[in-house]
Amino acid sequence: MAKTPAAGPNTLAARLARLGLKSDAEFVLHLPLRYEDETRITALADAQPGVAAQFEVEVLDSEIAYRPRRQLLARVRDAGGSLLLRFLNFYPSQQKALLPGARLRIFGELHEGYLGPEIIHPRFHVVGANEPLPERLTPVYPTTAGLGQATLRRLIDKALARADLGDTLAPELREKLRLPEFSAAIQRLHAPPPDMTQAELASRDHPAWRRVQFDELLAQQLSLRRAYTVRRARGAPRLKPTAKLTKALLASLPFRLTQAQQRAWHEIAADLAQPHPMQRLLQGDVGSGKTVVAALAM
Repeated sequence: MAKTPAAGPNTLAARLARLGLKSDAEFVLHLPLRYEDETRITALADAQPGVAAQFEVEVLDSEIAYRPRRQLLARVRDAGGSLLLRFLNFYPSQQKALLPGARLRIFGELHEGYLGPEIIHPRFHVVGANEPLPERLTPVYPTTAGLGQATLRRLIDKALARADLGDTLAPELREKLRLPEFSAAIQRLHAPPPDMTQAELASRDHPAWRRVQFDELLAQQLSLRRAYTVRRARGAPRLKPTAKLTKALLASLPFRLTQAQQRAWHEIAADLAQPHPMQRLLQGDVGSGKTVVAALAM
């Protein structure tokens, strides 16, 4: 697996490290939070307020305004309408891209502003004539400050091309559980084909998501089993219950133990009597009796 080089706190490698991304495997398993549909163009006349969509427009004019704060404003139009693009934070490169006559594809949510319909901080890029649309939904990944989606997508695509996505499950087990191959599931989640809808992906019920969920659960169970095996290989003194102290404690209580409290106590006592270290979590609601069970264990 290839790894990114170590570097200073403000480099690309440092930003990736904040997300835990170094090896190809980590990039491959950095799955999208959600998806955006850039496979179609919506006319401005058909835009629905509050609904994210993609528009193809021409820049009419742009300027930097200073009231109530410094911001970049650009008026754009298509064949059936116009709107305002508003950038409260912007770079010189964005200002240069918004020259009159530039053709853009913008993605964002339309809102009604003081100067009419507007989109605040749309994602946009300059396009040429007849530039083709993407054929798949666009993934949106968890990220950190200074690390853009385009960079993440590029690095994840490279990792997918390099990584060996061999399967850990036998074909007969996958068939029995109705799970797809791991490589197919990962590829679908990073680059959903046209027949997958945002609703399917958002619900996490699609077979591709179920395969990832199964592998996560399997890895957790294997990790716990490995820790159990290591713990069982170690020795520990047998701590047999002392009937005299236990009886005295029970007699001093102003209540009788519930069946659940007795069951938890007996399970802990049985473990303490084994020649291996015990590792248990005593869990219960407030007032359920965890303290008295812990006292009995002591």
